[in-house]
Amino acid sequence: MSYETLTLQKKEHVVVINMISLGNEAAKMARLSDLCAEIISDEAARVIILTGAGQHSFSMGTDLLGGVSKVNEESQRKVCSIASPIARLDRPVIAAINGDAIGQGLELILACDIRIAIETAGFGLPHITTGLIPWDGGTQRLSRLVGRGKAMEMILTGEIIDAQEAYRIGLINRIVHPDELMAVAMDIAQEMASRGSIALRYTKEAIYKGMDMTLEQGLRLEGDLYFLLQTTSDRTEGVTAFRENKTPRFEGR
Repeated sequence: MSYETLTLQKKEHVVVINMISLGNEAAKMARLSDLCAEIISDEAARVIILTGAGQHSFSMGTDLLGGVSKVNEESQRKVCSIASPIARLDRPVIAAINGDAIGQGLELILACDIRIAIETAGFGLPHITTGLIPWDGGTQRLSRLVGRGKAMEMILTGEIIDAQEAYRIGLINRIVHPDELMAVAMDIAQEMASRGSIALRYTKEAIYKGMDMTLEQGLRLEGDLYFLLQTTSDRTEGVTAFRENKTPRFEGR
């Protein structure tokens, strides 16, 4: 399946979104929303890998809105946002970063759940150098991920950091050799996909929603989702497989 700048491949319960080209990002990347909606409606899709072809797949401009008018600014912002469709996915999303993640490209991978990058990748939000600020989630997601102090430094200076520094501050989860990137990402994805798909979705919901709650509210949400899992066939399968010392076969029910 092709979406001009996107291709979609499925391997059992893993979906791979490959960004082929990023010319005219604002017009073409709007298709990502439709693609993500398709994935959400596919019960067989349990884990998503987002990657790109070419060293600059995740290096995007900082001002895709251009000189929009106040009348249509909000509608154009929705069209140009590439982080929002990924953030709305209720399945785990792994970013397999094969090159620099700069500008809106970094904002895109911040919307993913796990980030794996090659050792030569660079990361930055240089919007400030052109008189702008990050607008596709950068000011919010970066600080939540690496802490306010480092996020302030990166955004206010527009600095580009290397993969080693990104790993040190928790921006990325792993650094790998370029030849190993997709194999490592696929191994992680397949391991996740072998787990109960409902449990995967509930875990993601509990963590993200809990971050915006008090501890007491987050604990209540966690408990509610835990008890909901007790009503599923997957939970019964998990208990049965444990008792019989066999590998569970989760069906997402």
